[in-house]
Amino acid sequence: MSNRPWLIVGLGNPGPKYSGNRHNVGHMVLDVLAGRGNASFARHRTNAHIAQVRLGMLPGGVPGPQAILARPDTYMNTSGGPVAGLLKYFDLTADNLIVIHDELDIPFDSIRIKRGGGEGGHNGLRDISKAIGTKDYLRVRIGVGRPPGRMQAADWVLKDFGTAERADLPILLEEAADAVEMVITEGMLAAQQKFHSKDS
Repeated sequence: MSNRPWLIVGLGNPGPKYSGNRHNVGHMVLDVLAGRGNASFARHRTNAHIAQVRLGMLPGGVPGPQAILARPDTYMNTSGGPVAGLLKYFDLTADNLIVIHDELDIPFDSIRIKRGGGEGGHNGLRDISKAIGTKDYLRVRIGVGRPPGRMQAADWVLKDFGTAERADLPILLEEAADAVEMVITEGMLAAQQKFHSKDS
């Protein structure tokens, strides 16, 4: 496994107006990860806030890999510029990138992990893929489910989690943080086996 740090990007929109939205679940997971590393976010020249931590534990009780947690300061649909800037600044490639984001096609309370593939209509992912020139990076996808009735998907993701969802949200965020740690310490396949089987 590479000794280079991981760049872990949590997608969302900036500011308190959006902080509880389904679309901001990536930010929420980053906050959990930062808390585990006793790290705080600071503004970075790449138009993002970052925190540097070690995550997880390797065999023998060795602290896990170095990670740069990053929250773009742009709106979701223009996340690509900061991500490309961070990869360049830290001399990393897409092999060292994990993006945490909301996923409509997965039920709430579920987590899926994949590398590459389509963006599923997610404009934040689409902008990142365009900016870095590849779709071949890891994604940790947090299920927010489909909107009820005739509600548009865009309206659904810009609403806060419902009351029942909020009761279960802390557990989901901890599990998503666990998934990220497992990806960087044990690999994608091990994380998929654990977290994908949770719902089966």
